[in-house]
Amino acid sequence: MDKVVNEFVARCRWFHEPMTKGRARMFAMQHRLNTRQRNSVLKLKVAANCTDWDTRMRIIRACSEEVIADHEHGGGRPHWQILEDLGVRIGMKRSALQRAAALPSTELAWAAWDGLMANKHWLEGIVANTCAERVNVPGYGKGEFRKRGWFGLERRRWKELFSLGDHELEFFELHSEADIEHSNTGWRAVEKFARKLRMEDAAVAACQRNLYVWEHYLNGIAAAGDARGRQS
Repeated sequence: MDKVVNEFVARCRWFHEPMTKGRARMFAMQHRLNTRQRNSVLKLKVAANCTDWDTRMRIIRACSEEVIADHEHGGGRPHWQILEDLGVRIGMKRSALQRAAALPSTELAWAAWDGLMANKHWLEGIVANTCAERVNVPGYGKGEFRKRGWFGLERRRWKELFSLGDHELEFFELHSEADIEHSNTGWRAVEKFARKLRMEDAAVAACQRNLYVWEHYLNGIAAAGDARGRQS
């Protein structure tokens, strides 16, 4: 699965093209929605299907941090709220963030994930839960990405683009920490159960399919952000 993640990092244009204000603002709107949808609906379907109690509880705890309260990394706030605060810091109105609608590309990603998470074996579903969080773990890709992970890269790009202080970029900092923990849940489950269930190939295929959906999701944000930037 690490090879599949590396291939995703290499091909996904979001990681390699310059960050713009239009893309950053569209990311804040869409990823706020996506965090809520994936963690209040999609990931919980995987938890419901999971037959291993400890793994199920780890999924639910991770979802709670994202949508209810993260006391360990986020000072008691859910991750979507911290992202909303970041959107305000980069000049967006809170009301605009709260009223934002999902892009068609985001809605299509949700439909794809519903099939890949709710209607598959729970081990394939937990790969879907965690495969994109894995890119926040250092060691994938090249250069700065390999050293810092995806949100380490974003932290630097947003800091330069919006002249933000370190304390104002807490969303990326907490996610770098939390996503190591969250993604380890998925990777350890595959390590523990895939051979026993004879699902090694299925787990790798699930990782590949889900990262293609993530690529579609991020490409949609990039396109919409670029279009908005041209209109402003």
